[in-house]
Amino acid sequence: MQTVDERGWWVPAPPGSDEDLAQRLAMASPSDTARGMFLRATLDAVRSLGDEEAVLRCLYASGEDKLVDFFTYPVSANLRMVFTAARMLEARYGGIDEALRQLGGRAAECFLASTAGLALQLLAKGDARRLVGNMPSMYRASVSFGVRLVVWTGPTNCRLTMRREFMPCSFQEGMLLGVLKKANARGARVLGQQLSLLESDYDVSWEA
Repeated sequence: MQTVDERGWWVPAPPGSDEDLAQRLAMASPSDTARGMFLRATLDAVRSLGDEEAVLRCLYASGEDKLVDFFTYPVSANLRMVFTAARMLEARYGGIDEALRQLGGRAAECFLASTAGLALQLLAKGDARRLVGNMPSMYRASVSFGVRLVVWTGPTNCRLTMRREFMPCSFQEGMLLGVLKKANARGARVLGQQLSLLESDYDVSWEA
């Protein structure tokens, strides 16, 4: 369960810490699942270190023996793998937050290269606004949990709200930036705010 202070306010654990992971795992149920492509994207990111032992450590942390892109796996397996990978990549990227962002970017690349991701891009016709507007659909095709909503505040800026989302804020920033990169959005910016353990908002913008 998430920690609160004497006033009842949420007290965040340090990002990427054992406490952060334990709190997220405690909130997950067996019905909370994610597609195997996201776990595979994490392994690919770790493989870039050139250390197959590190890859095996991540796979072991997930508790899974084999990953198939469109099979579903417990979100707990995804969380364990992402947190293990972020710690391995922390030194390369100068901090745990940036490591999580990079892993989120890899996850976006992997999804957009999938059948569902290619269909989403076809519908968007290369338009960044359409692609971002379809982000809630992207998540529904990928995970069984959570609610996402896009509210437009201008032609090239919006707020994306995520409720009951297990992945850390930095990871989601990387995912969103990865989607904008695919749409060739210039000057893309994503600023996330973690409201509580499983609630976050993201201000998304790019140049017209």
